Amino acid sequence: MPAIDARNWGARLRFSAPSRLIEKFHDEYAPRLAPFILYGSGDFHYLTALWLRRLSEAVVLVSFDNHPDWDVRPPKWGCGGWINRALELAHVQHIAIWGCGNFECWWPHNIFANRAGEREGRLEVHPWADNRPMKHRQRRGAILRDNWRDHFEMFVASLGGADVYVTIDLDCLRAKDAVTNWESGRFTITDLQWSLGKLREQSRIIGGDICGAYSEPKYARWKQRFASEWDHPKLNLPAADEIRRTNFATLERLWPELAH
Repeated sequence: MPAIDARNWGARLRFSAPSRLIEKFHDEYAPRLAPFILYGSGDFHYLTALWLRRLSEAVVLVSFDNHPDWDVRPPKWGCGGWINRALELAHVQHIAIWGCGNFECWWPHNIFANRAGEREGRLEVHPWADNRPMKHRQRRGAILRDNWRDHFEMFVASLGGADVYVTIDLDCLRAKDAVTNWESGRFTITDLQWSLGKLREQSRIIGGDICGAYSEPKYARWKQRFASEWDHPKLNLPAADEIRRTNFATLERLWPELAH
């Protein structure tokens, strides 16, 4: 694959960054990027909102992520609230997030969520509810292991052939399938391959990205480091060679399905 070395930006952009740095990075790299991008840890997932700027035609954003990334609190540019930056783009007509498994989709932790986007119908979130109380299964968009594919097929049918941009954060996968900097989700690799196939059957995937593979955290600013270390889970990681082997094996299966 063609590669662009942006590692000198890693410490400055990890987890969050001020707007001036974001715009400088965007101006330097956006013109050089391909429609499909493989990039860093999930700590950089908010850069997907920049990748979406390159599009001009109407598009639906489909995100596979263990986190909704819909927090309305500062910072403006950070991995916990980038969905709101995507919603600010006029050509992003709709956003659907699939596979959220962490606590952020449920009360009281969703108090800072972009609930207005859900009410307006422009944003839909599909969290796993298998291990939640029965009443939580009535939440709008809630999915279970035994019915999520049915819900996804109905979603794809509702797109009416719309152009789609797909972003995949590897933390949506089970721990055995991907080693990330965040909590692991519940999708299998086969689940994502099936989903991409369904999208291609009835829509056109015009761009996409994959991020989320583990990388060692490095920071440029103390506030950035403090916020990131406070927010991240404490993980027991395998050896470095096992991390790379696991993640490369997964990427070798997913990348062709996304970018073919």
